[in-house]
Amino acid sequence: MSMHIAVAGNIGSGKTTLTSLLSKHFNWDAHYEDVDDNPYLNDFYNDMQRWSFNLQIYFLNTRFNHILTFRRSGKTLVQDRTIYEDAYIFAPNLHTMGLMSTRDFENYFTLFTMLSSLIQPPDLIIYLRASVPTLVKQIQKRGRKYEDNIRLDYLKRLNERYEAWIESYKLGKMLIIDVDSNNFIDKPEDMSIVIDKVNASIHGLF
Repeated sequence: MSMHIAVAGNIGSGKTTLTSLLSKHFNWDAHYEDVDDNPYLNDFYNDMQRWSFNLQIYFLNTRFNHILTFRRSGKTLVQDRTIYEDAYIFAPNLHTMGLMSTRDFENYFTLFTMLSSLIQPPDLIIYLRASVPTLVKQIQKRGRKYEDNIRLDYLKRLNERYEAWIESYKLGKMLIIDVDSNNFIDKPEDMSIVIDKVNASIHGLF
């Protein structure tokens, strides 16, 4: 039986690493966020106000198409980031910060609402909860140039929006991993704990 597992979490929480580790352990197909080939990301970090709408539309388009493709494939997929995080966390945050106009945000959110109604939500979302110091440490460790200028208050605001979304999410099953206390990136014994929790959650689906 095929499943759609999605890994959610703030910038630097370990989504890509966990997606890779789960894919290897369970032999699931992995889908990663398109960082290197994203035509808007560099421009966005240089001028957020100009490129915020374009970037969010790009994410919405690519995530929607990937979900359709994988649902048709009949395979089990583990996905790095969900379609919901852009709509409930990143886009509203950009709007609140004055980096996306109200008309652009409303246009984007209407499109998201329509597209998300056409797809099944993930069977399981794994949310990586991490404090700002943990996020900063992991962002610095991976050393992506365009992330050099990410501000602490930006990460903090995103964290607050993540927590609000997690609290209100009712579309399916969710597993929360506390990244401050579980270092699955560097400690295999911590990864074993995550795998046990994922197994328990999956078996609870049937």
